[in-house]
Amino acid sequence: MAEFFDLIRNPDITFMRYALVAGILSSIAMGIIGTYVVARRLTYLAGAIAHSTLGGIGAGLYLRGVPGWQAFDPMYGAVAAAIISALVIGLVSLYAKEREDTVISAIWVVGMSVGIILLTKASAGNDAMSYLFGSILFISRQDIQTIALFDVFVVLAAIVFHNKLLAVCFDEEFARLRGIHSRLFYLLLLCITALAVVLLVRVVGIIMVIALLSLPAAVAGNFAIRLWQMMVLAIIICSLVVTCGLAISYSGDLEAGPTIVLLAGVVYLLVAVGKSLLRTCFAGKTGQ
Repeated sequence: MAEFFDLIRNPDITFMRYALVAGILSSIAMGIIGTYVVARRLTYLAGAIAHSTLGGIGAGLYLRGVPGWQAFDPMYGAVAAAIISALVIGLVSLYAKEREDTVISAIWVVGMSVGIILLTKASAGNDAMSYLFGSILFISRQDIQTIALFDVFVVLAAIVFHNKLLAVCFDEEFARLRGIHSRLFYLLLLCITALAVVLLVRVVGIIMVIALLSLPAAVAGNFAIRLWQMMVLAIIICSLVVTCGLAISYSGDLEAGPTIVLLAGVVYLLVAVGKSLLRTCFAGKTGQ
């Protein structure tokens, strides 16, 4: 662990410092949006959006490799795919009266299938791996600036629309009775979640993005009473998980993304099991 922090302080080595800063900045958006995702029970939906981005990334890599459009960043395709997927899921579930889980499953498999086909055509197997499993150690200064701007957007949205998003998360019918355009704010929440998913793809990759979006917030939910408290705790937990995960990956010569997600999963399981044991012990004592 000491070697890791010595590396962070070394002015001649920037990649690990950039990775740490990007991870902590990402934790701000993830803690806030993850809280809404967990409260509204959108975890499965966020997973579908994450996997559908492979279609957009595949399109970007295909356009780069076949027609030679080098200026087209695959992340542009990821953003487009994520927003389109979020809107399709939201609009179909709201207006077409389809089961939401069926729509989510369709978006999930269609996005993955399109992505695999385009990646095969573009012969972009190596490039695709960085998107599938993350490339936090290759974060640039520009990436950090993008994450910081997104944090500002998320914090402002959470402050301005907090009461409306709170009502949509916990009681959509009550929100409608209060005159809140619940469908509009539901779609807004889906779109913000989609953008957050794209942001995290650079940190831990498509396959594991859902873990870092939901697990810290789920852990925080065990200790918080109010939604804003859950957000703050989720940001702190996510930051600690990223920092410790990077340190462990460096010390053990492990992949950073999977190590961060594994640590998040272990923390969640320990809290869940500990809470269950405490509840059982308390119930046993009160029953005597």
